[in-house]
Amino acid sequence: MKHIAGQAMSLGSVMIDIAGTELTDVDIERLMDPLVAGVILFSRNFESVEQLQKLTQSIHNLRHPKLLIAVDHEGGRVQRFRQGFTKLPDMRSLGELYKQDVNHSFQVAEKLGWLLAAELLAVGVDFSFAPVVDLDYGGSKVIGDRAFHSDPVAVGLLASHVMKGMHSAGMASVAKHFPGHGFIEADTHYEVAEDKRSFNDIQQHDMQPFLRLMENGLDAVMPAHVIYSQVDKAPAGFSEFWLQKVLRQQCHFEGAVISDDMSMQAATAYGSPSERVQKALQAGCDLVLVCNDSVAADEVLAHVRWQPNALSHARLIRLHAHGRYHYDKLHYDPQWQAAVTVINKLTQQQDQQALL
Repeated sequence: MKHIAGQAMSLGSVMIDIAGTELTDVDIERLMDPLVAGVILFSRNFESVEQLQKLTQSIHNLRHPKLLIAVDHEGGRVQRFRQGFTKLPDMRSLGELYKQDVNHSFQVAEKLGWLLAAELLAVGVDFSFAPVVDLDYGGSKVIGDRAFHSDPVAVGLLASHVMKGMHSAGMASVAKHFPGHGFIEADTHYEVAEDKRSFNDIQQHDMQPFLRLMENGLDAVMPAHVIYSQVDKAPAGFSEFWLQKVLRQQCHFEGAVISDDMSMQAATAYGSPSERVQKALQAGCDLVLVCNDSVAADEVLAHVRWQPNALSHARLIRLHAHGRYHYDKLHYDPQWQAAVTVINKLTQQQDQQALL
């Protein structure tokens, strides 16, 4: 497919992935589809810092406005890029720090948020799907040490400081997984998940960190692929009740709503890939992820007919990076050096505890 570099076209409503470490002709054809708004990167897309910079530049050069580039890069076991990046601790380590010294934990959280963001921005990534603000109930297979703490107040405060650090670097924040994924044991990547608690229980506990972040400028929310059966029969990401009535009307959230991956097992019961995407968009998502399934991506691009409204488009535009760092100069930045010193110390403590 022939295309003009920087071709002017609005952002669409779907985020897809690519196969390798550089764009192929097939990738370019997909990314030039009007339905596409961006690319999510995975570990397979990373060989080196230099390669990643070239890849993100080639993606950003395709269209205007630039396609969004995102990654799951939270810290701990969810960190897609390793070599050339600071090893980030899991969020539970900040929760442990909070128990020892509240003010110090906030300072470290802010440094972690800034560091996470600055290193990604330096290689051309617009935003990470972070922070996770699910509560640690102790039994979740997929959340676990990705959660800051079991206390909603502690989670909201720590996550707000991580977000503050991200914002100061110039990166948007994405809180997940609304209205809360921590209570259930099931991993929605592989199984259907049902949370049987009442709306009041979820609202008074799991939703509280989201509300605190919204008060402090949260840019986007990712709903959970969880069925809250006392509230609605559809998972939150397919639910007009959760996305329209609760998130928009009751919580007054004005940022972007970004679905979790439509290829996850918990989503596959809701029709073909294009039907799932259509349902998520109709429920209120501004952006829908279709990952790790090129056949599904092609089916979606061929069959979904959706014209994002101006408000949705504006929400997505605001997710573009607002700060840029030169990777080679970043390591000489006193702010980077100070952040790395603090985070390395926390990571080393975590590694030592893991050996005990």
